[in-house]
Amino acid sequence: QVQLVESGGGLVQPGGSLRLSCAASGSIFSSYTMGWYRQAPGKLRNMVALIDRSGLSKYAGSVTGRFTISRDSAKNSIFLQMNSLKPEDTAVYYCSALAAGVPSYWGQGTQVTVSS
Repeated sequence: QVQLVESGGGLVQPGGSLRLSCAASGSIFSSYTMGWYRQAPGKLRNMVALIDRSGLSKYAGSVTGRFTISRDSAKNSIFLQMNSLKPEDTAVYYCSALAAGVPSYWGQGTQVTVSS
């Protein structure tokens, strides 16, 4: 059974920080590129950050310099450190495992709301 379980979302003021976590089943973690996507109301789901098995990362332009993706193989987990949050970062954030560059598995999502 493939499982991705996100945690760490919540309500934060503009300029604040949050750290998202995603725990993955072991069979996924060692074989797949992992990533974070987000979907705001009425909008498409978009890539936020990716990290491959070697630790090479890639970011959407809108979050470069503010967000950092990382992975911990011992914990079968990936993380998304989000700093200098803006209202436009408000969305449901999803963890994904990608095969051949295509999201193949999804977590249930965690809500991030940036508001004063």
